Amino acid sequence: MKRILLTTVSLGILGLMGPAFGADLPMYTKAPVTTPAYDWSGFYVGVFGGGGYGNHNVNDALGPAAGFANFTANYTSQGGVAGGEAGFNWQSGSIVAGIEADGFWSGIKGDDASAVAAGAFPIASVDEDNLRWGGTLRVRGGIAVDRLLLFFTGGWAYGDIAHTNTDPVNGVDKFTVHANGLTAGGGIAYAITNNVIGKFEYRYYNFNGYNRPGLPVLTANGQLPYTTESTYSVVTLGLDYKFGGPVVAKY
Repeated sequence: MKRILLTTVSLGILGLMGPAFGADLPMYTKAPVTTPAYDWSGFYVGVFGGGGYGNHNVNDALGPAAGFANFTANYTSQGGVAGGEAGFNWQSGSIVAGIEADGFWSGIKGDDASAVAAGAFPIASVDEDNLRWGGTLRVRGGIAVDRLLLFFTGGWAYGDIAHTNTDPVNGVDKFTVHANGLTAGGGIAYAITNNVIGKFEYRYYNFNGYNRPGLPVLTANGQLPYTTESTYSVVTLGLDYKFGGPVVAKY
């Protein structure tokens, strides 16, 4: 009888102590869910196309056209561009830095024929500029939010601008300006897949001025020596293919 009583009491005490021991044991939890983050690091190549707008100043000894203008003659140009590019990105956290080079064909051209015909400038000859091709070597930097990248870019630009001056009496003087200058801009890119990236970009180009000297007093078609200066604004859409660089899991 005593044994039965002791056994019953012992079992009761163990039953009361069980929850206390259980509270000290670690709880089982599932592993944290991971969120894939896109990795922008790697080499890429791509193509782009779009359109541009140019602004051109011509200056000679006659001085400004009127008032406080900084030109003898001014005109604009428009047209399309298309080209290819290659680059490399490095990513650390949300910061992306890289280097990119591109080359492009251009059909951006225009002249001041209508302004000359209207008597808006103190010259009788017509000037025309045609940006035939160009290229850049630039650095890039930006902030990545997973597959979205906001970036800025800037560096060296070069290209060939065909300039034509047509005088109604002395004919045509045509030459090519091998232009150098600076470019800067920015845009937005999105990784459509792990390898295919779409982007929208704006770029501004400022090319050095070119002087057309006299021979020795006037140019080949009887103009006063003059300088030409050109700037361009270009907007493009592009597709890049990035090699390697799988997504990286982040917690």
